[in-house]
Amino acid sequence: MTQTRVVAGKEDAFAAWQKNISEVVSGWPGFIKQTVIPPSPPIQEDWVILQRFGDRDSALAWLRSDERKRLVAGAGKMLVGQDDVHLLKDDSSDAPAPVSAVISTRIKPGREAAYRQWEHRIATIQAQAPGFQGYRFEEPIPGVQDDWVAILRFDSEDHLQSWLDSSERKKLVEESAEFTAEYHTRIVRTGFDQWFQMGGSQGGGSPPAWKQNMIVLMVLYPVVFLFGFLVARPILDDGLHLPFWAALFIANVTSVIILSWLIPWVSKQLLWWLQPSGPSAARTNVIGAVVVVAIYAVSLAIFSQLH
Repeated sequence: MTQTRVVAGKEDAFAAWQKNISEVVSGWPGFIKQTVIPPSPPIQEDWVILQRFGDRDSALAWLRSDERKRLVAGAGKMLVGQDDVHLLKDDSSDAPAPVSAVISTRIKPGREAAYRQWEHRIATIQAQAPGFQGYRFEEPIPGVQDDWVAILRFDSEDHLQSWLDSSERKKLVEESAEFTAEYHTRIVRTGFDQWFQMGGSQGGGSPPAWKQNMIVLMVLYPVVFLFGFLVARPILDDGLHLPFWAALFIANVTSVIILSWLIPWVSKQLLWWLQPSGPSAARTNVIGAVVVVAIYAVSLAIFSQLH
């Protein structure tokens, strides 16, 4: 995982450079997939690049390769400060979270034991913070990752920021000054998760991706259909005679804006399905899926009568 901040005005150049990196790494032995997450101010100011490899040795070989070093050297003028590169073991059991904080810490020589004890204490306390979903801790990797890395996952930006700004955490951070050379925190968001903030006291996190996708489709289809039927065809096409590419862009922008309001509301109504609990959770999953599929069928039946 690489997190980097780009100089203002250099975004297009960085995107082109990143595309070149993608083409090169795609042919690297053991490479599986790359995901690029652009900035999402004000919460996420950095570009986040996730590169997955089949094994640790393949990832290390890429990180230490002369080819990568040459490419990275060419991006120096586009970046603000140094980028953060962290090698993490993939754990598919980690529940997805709308927002995560990646905390990189450089320890003074010989103070590693003190840092480990302190990290254990803060991990125990932060686990009680509202909205906390999970925590990972990674040690330095010589030649690749000089810092100790902690990744915190929370169910919402508000809960994460509340913990980062809490007096309890500030006191702990002050205590770490005697063995910490430097540290910094970077925040990253992901995908549709921002539309499915469940809230409440359960702290169950975001629902599985397949449920999110089903709800997005359930809401997206009628929004797109009605916009096309009521606005795109009579106004954009027949009235303004806009070309297809322009009308499609307007439709997409409108749909995304509407979904950003509708999906959080719909997700609250289906909370019983998105976050089932207890021994009947499996049965609830099936019932909820059937309900959503039935809504698909009703939508198709209704809209098939409109011409």
